[in-house]
Order: sequence, then structure tokens, then C-alpha cells
Amino acid sequence: MQKRIRVMITGCGAPGIKGTLFSLKNNPEDTEIYTVGVDMDDRAVGKYFVDAFYVVPSPEDQQYIDALLNICTAENVDVIIPQTTRELSVLSENKSCFERVGTAVMVSPFEAIHIANNKQKLLEKFRELGLPYPNYRLVTSCEQLIDAAKLLGYPDVPVVVKPPVSNGMRGMRILKESAWDVRRFLSEKPSGTEISLDELLSILNRGGNFPELIVMEYLPGMEYSVDVFKGKKVEVAIPRQRIKVVNGISFTNKIDIRKEIVDYTLRAGHVLGLEFVFGFQFKLDVTGIPKLLECNPRVQGTMVASVFSGVNVIWYGVKEAMGETVESVPRINEGALFYRVWGGVGVVDGKVVEI
Repeated sequence: MQKRIRVMITGCGAPGIKGTLFSLKNNPEDTEIYTVGVDMDDRAVGKYFVDAFYVVPSPEDQQYIDALLNICTAENVDVIIPQTTRELSVLSENKSCFERVGTAVMVSPFEAIHIANNKQKLLEKFRELGLPYPNYRLVTSCEQLIDAAKLLGYPDVPVVVKPPVSNGMRGMRILKESAWDVRRFLSEKPSGTEISLDELLSILNRGGNFPELIVMEYLPGMEYSVDVFKGKKVEVAIPRQRIKVVNGISFTNKIDIRKEIVDYTLRAGHVLGLEFVFGFQFKLDVTGIPKLLECNPRVQGTMVASVFSGVNVIWYGVKEAMGETVESVPRINEGALFYRVWGGVGVVDGKVVEI
């Protein structure tokens, strides 16, 4: 690996930006890192932590790739790390364009991303592989939604509803017949995820066409996120318990190397053709079996936890993307903890103060 590399990080306002930067700056080889952040929003907080920052169009804009290519050329960028889901497919499709200007892109092949980002296709792939997945139904109408919820045990047990393709927790709801009562209203902060079937139907009937939705078995046990590095010679999966989750973001994490979760992850990643770094999420069912929730074919928001596990997966992904084959990785520190805390940045007259 060269003594100094220049890294572009997309989605510079994403919650994981500080973790990604920490992983890069604290790489095990003490390589100097120059960071270039890009985002659609000039107010993206990551702009205050990178060496250079640029505002770019949305990934859906026809000018997006040209804008990134111009920045890569001006900044002599060595490698791009995508941080958010929206740009993955377009970056993968245009990977050769960046290679022509000397920039590697740490992204999986297009077809792998297409399946990994579609929860229905991913569930079907797990079924084909004989790997554990939650019972589910795909619905396209209110009538099908009602039937599927009842088939999965509603209202006696909760049921999950989510779109096949979404970012974060958008569109995800947990159906409960008595989602809120007076006691909960006065004693708990609203989570925004629990809703009754009647309340959800009222929303879905309020304008627009009925969306395609997955109605899925509710998994009540511990949730796991798995941080993965997959190179030409080495692959490693690091499961961590998501002990405390706030709005889809892990706040308390514990490295817990459950062998079956490692096996499911590596097998699925291999069959899908995922490369470099990516993540899977699982949740335990009522019997303790880990079943698939979703896949993130990119850097995950709390992937920095892998640094404290002893295996800096983001760094190894960068090395592999730049053509340096990783030959081995350190031993995993099982039981390592990672806590996320609230922070902030004050900006006065151009002076930046982080708390």
C-alpha cells in the first residue's frame, strides 16, 4: 500500500461518516489518508471532518457521474467508498469510467447489488440456499395485506410490513392490534414503528396506488448486524449484537461470533457475488434461530465497530479495491463493545468546534 492515499467518501452527511473516517485514519499500517467528502447537501455535517468537500447532484441525476469524475480528476482520488444505498447501482454500472481516470470504486457487481437491495429477491435467494428466513408474503392490495397478516398470526402476534426496496427504516411498520394505549402514551417516547392494521390501512388508502409490500413474520429475539470483508484470498464475517437500536442506528453493540450467523453470511455473500465490504442483518425467532432481515451491500453505519473487534474491515476493503490482495486478518476480539454517543459540531465565523 502506498504511503498516502486519497479517498472519496459519498454520503458525507450519513450517520456513519465519523466511523468511516475513524476506520480510515486508524488503519493498522499507519497509512496517511486524505479524505474527500461529497454530498447533495451543503449542510452535511461530514464536511467539517474531511480534508475537502464538494456538493454533488443526486445519484439519479444524469450529471452525477460526470460530477464525481471531475472531482476525482481534480483531487487525484485513489478510491471511492460509497456510504449510502442510492448511489451503489450507478457507481457499479460506471466503475470502468472511474478506472480510466485512475480511481477504484469499492462496490460490488451490479447484479449482486440488485438482489441484495431487494428484500423479496434476497428472501427468495435464502430459500433457494436452504438458509433460515422469516415466513413472508408479497402483497399488492389491502385485501392481500389483511389475508397475509391473518395468515401470519395477526392479531394474536405482531407482524412486520415493509417495502421490498427501501432505505433505512422507511416504510417499515410493526403491526400490533393495541399498538398504543394511555399508559404507553404517557410513559414512553414514540417509536414511530408500531401501528395497528386498521391504522396502516387508513394510511395506504389515503391517495396514490397501493405499494408492493412484504408482510413478514415478527422476530422477537436479539438482532445481529454482521460486518463483512470479502477479498480474493481472505473473507471474514464479524457478527455483533445490536443491543440498543434508536431509529435504525445501533447505539450499543457487542461482538458475538455466532458460528451459524458467520456461516449463513459468508455462504450468502459468496452466492450473491458481493465483494469488498458489506453487511447482513439477522434476528432471532421465538426458538432462537437467527433469520434474515436484510443485506447492506456497502459500508454499514456502525461498521467502525469492526476496528475494535481487531479486524478493520473498511481498511481491508480499501486495500483490496486498490488491487492489493489481503493475505490474512488478525484474530477477532470476541466480546468487544462499541457504544455510540450523541455529539455535535458548533460553527461560528468559520471556526469549527466538536463536542
